[in-house]
Amino acid sequence: MKILVTGAAGFIGSSLCKKLIHDNNIVVGVDSFEDYYEKWIKDKNINEIIKNQNFKLINKNLIDPDLDLDKLLTEIDVVFHLAGQGGVRSSWGKEFEIYLNNNILSTQMLLEASKNSNIKKFIYASSSSVYGDTKDFPLNEVNSFTRPVSPYGVTKLAAENLCYLYYKNFNMPSVMLRYFTVYGEGQRPDMAFHKFIKSALEGLPIEIYGDGSQMRDFTYIGDIIDATLLSINAPSGRIYNVGGGNKCSLEQAINVIENITNLKLKRLYSNFQKGDVYKTEADLRSIKSELGFNPRFTLEEGLSNEIEYIKMLYNID
Repeated sequence: MKILVTGAAGFIGSSLCKKLIHDNNIVVGVDSFEDYYEKWIKDKNINEIIKNQNFKLINKNLIDPDLDLDKLLTEIDVVFHLAGQGGVRSSWGKEFEIYLNNNILSTQMLLEASKNSNIKKFIYASSSSVYGDTKDFPLNEVNSFTRPVSPYGVTKLAAENLCYLYYKNFNMPSVMLRYFTVYGEGQRPDMAFHKFIKSALEGLPIEIYGDGSQMRDFTYIGDIIDATLLSINAPSGRIYNVGGGNKCSLEQAINVIENITNLKLKRLYSNFQKGDVYKTEADLRSIKSELGFNPRFTLEEGLSNEIEYIKMLYNID
């Protein structure tokens, strides 16, 4: 197949591209290399595939006026739309315009071009942030309310709704995936595990927002890629949670890092951040029964892999 991956040099996008190329697909990747974090990390993400004859990288933002989306989609079979501005805490204030452009407008423009193409599936990477702060657990795609408590979550939900309305009005074969707290090799440097592991290996204290009791459904990147590929065969118009089944508190996860590294982390506690939710837990019944997805990685396995990645990335012995 010929596949378009947006956000191809990012955390999830680069992992997906590697798997697709390994499976002998032709991949066209788009990434704007925004300065949200260091470019060299994204370069490292795609270093092993950048010269592969089955991979083409386009260094553009989807909303760039000189990017011909109609031409880009020529002969594309599947679109994985993973591009977007990440980060809950940085989505407030003046930065919100960036989220509007990179999460909503870019999705609308890509959908508009896709409705005139012959693609077989349009898969959108959404987030558990669309649910907001709730006590309705586990979170269900149909029955749980979507009331995001961060501007980031608002933009992800808006993009989901765009995918659905293009499905209803133009028969767009769209599928939406709500990823839950993704971690693993390639994780962005602003994300908790990346920061915790790097600090631990360098003998520095870690900063925890809140008291560490907040719960997350941690999902390893390998399970995310499995679910994302399975969604090619999903019915159009569907929304699926993608969780790892590794629900625990942040404090418990830090304990796992300590056990693996045999290091004691000094904790510095600060206030809960606006937009952060206290708990997430994915109801996986739909994706399991309809697509045959089952998470394969324990938190210990995933964190062990990420620790080795952090050591390699920063040349830490």
